[in-house]
Amino acid sequence: MCGNNMSAPLPAIVPAARKATAAVIFLHGLGDTGHGWAETFANIRIPHVKYIFPHAPTMPVTLNFGMNMPSWFNIYGLSFDAEEDESGIKRASDNIKALIDQEVQNGIPSHRIMLGGFSQGGALSLYTALTTQQKLAGVVALSCWLPLRSSFPQATANCPNKDMHVLQCHGDADPLVNQAFGKMTATMMKTLINDTNVTFKSYQGLSHSSCPEELVDVKQFIEKLLPPISDE
Repeated sequence: MCGNNMSAPLPAIVPAARKATAAVIFLHGLGDTGHGWAETFANIRIPHVKYIFPHAPTMPVTLNFGMNMPSWFNIYGLSFDAEEDESGIKRASDNIKALIDQEVQNGIPSHRIMLGGFSQGGALSLYTALTTQQKLAGVVALSCWLPLRSSFPQATANCPNKDMHVLQCHGDADPLVNQAFGKMTATMMKTLINDTNVTFKSYQGLSHSSCPEELVDVKQFIEKLLPPISDE
């Protein structure tokens, strides 16, 4: 890992129950760590899949009055037209691309690697998948948005992931990241990649969190896109 993440501890890992032939890299939300999501995914694990939950570095976050907390990049506000931390987003994305490279070196081809994340982590996973030169299986994007949206479609000009699959999930009672942002993101994603590969799922009464129904949908999405390899 490079850049800011040098100060972050090693990722939480949920190892594959047998030889890992696929991997999911899942990024937590603002102020969180990877440990909670590691526990969550341990309950929906798939035997041949390795799950990796990096921890964001600690930094001052403008949205929360400059308090130091785990954050992939600075957040200035949650409104539609809020200023964005362009250099921080790009730096964080480079760190995630380095993590993907690490798994490729470990023997898992990039097209058998899926990115995912919740809230700020989901935003970073979408941005990274659209700007990387690594061909990925897809993205699980929970309760999030597409950052630096004005840089698209130019930023995806040479992207190898035009046919990747994206599952977006969002609660209709989310008070922090309004579901309207999620729907707008899904609409924009359909202009950037194969529109039939973008799925948006809404969950009635769900706030800025996850729920069992959503996790079932996530597991089925992973199972579909990262099936066992015949020689396992």
